[in-house]
Amino acid sequence: MTDHYPVDLSPPEIAPYRQGNTGVDYVHVLDSGKPGPNVMIQALTHGNEICGALAVDWLFREKVKPARGRLTLAFANVEAFARFDYDDPDRSRYIDEDYNRVWADEALFGKRDSIELRRARQLRPFVDAADFLLDLHSMHEPCRPIMVCGTSEKSAAFSRKLGVPGDLLIDTGHPAGLRMMERGGFGDPASPRTAVLIECGQHWEKSSEAVAKDTVLRFLKVTGAVEPGWADARITLPPPREQRLVRVTEAVVAKSMGFKFAWSFKGLEVIPRAGTVVATDGDTVWKTPYDNCVMVMPSVKHLKPGTTLVRLGRYD
Repeated sequence: MTDHYPVDLSPPEIAPYRQGNTGVDYVHVLDSGKPGPNVMIQALTHGNEICGALAVDWLFREKVKPARGRLTLAFANVEAFARFDYDDPDRSRYIDEDYNRVWADEALFGKRDSIELRRARQLRPFVDAADFLLDLHSMHEPCRPIMVCGTSEKSAAFSRKLGVPGDLLIDTGHPAGLRMMERGGFGDPASPRTAVLIECGQHWEKSSEAVAKDTVLRFLKVTGAVEPGWADARITLPPPREQRLVRVTEAVVAKSMGFKFAWSFKGLEVIPRAGTVVATDGDTVWKTPYDNCVMVMPSVKHLKPGTTLVRLGRYD
């Protein structure tokens, strides 16, 4: 796998958004003054995933206003983003720990401290107040966009209303910690609160910015946050002909720094035969558990013991 893909996107200047109207830096709440849903869009969960920041910056420049309810726009791990470096862009993913693994109460209300935990504690009230949440991400390897629906059937159903992207994912959670999209009612099948996470493509490809913009527009339209015509006038990408759902059955977690893939995967490859070796890790050999096994977001860029390096799944 390539260590450093070309950076074809320019990080937006977000300093003008530092002082919002909430008392929390880089968090803005736009209130329509009318009854309606509380909708939230977050960018920069990881500081090197800039397509989402470009999409939120674009929404501000388009002067987005909710037609009903409230709309929260947030730039998350701004301290990591501030050290973005074209020569070492992955360095800005996070500073102390992954911001998207700290959303369990025991972490947020515990005694442990980190830059990412401090930021999550600041944003928690907004996350907990949201009826609908869109978390904007991108991937290290070039791959078709993926909508991560967590473990929730309701999030997959919501993604079908959005109509994008073509590949939807229901997984088994993350062994390293609770993700924001699984917190509270978002992860409760009985709750109407719904969150989705879009992987827009490779981190710095031009196409990832277009996917991020398209997804935020469709999200705002489906949630009823904006008038349909406002979104329709700005949507430029056609929806896929069909959407397919991948169900993850297991996560491949590194045991050592000796983990190696059997060959170079990019993502969403379908391995035809069960028993095919896809990775080794010392004496451990990882094989496909069934025919037509889907390789979901494989990457060794952030290899360390305990890190999920690929998920194995199958299309419904």
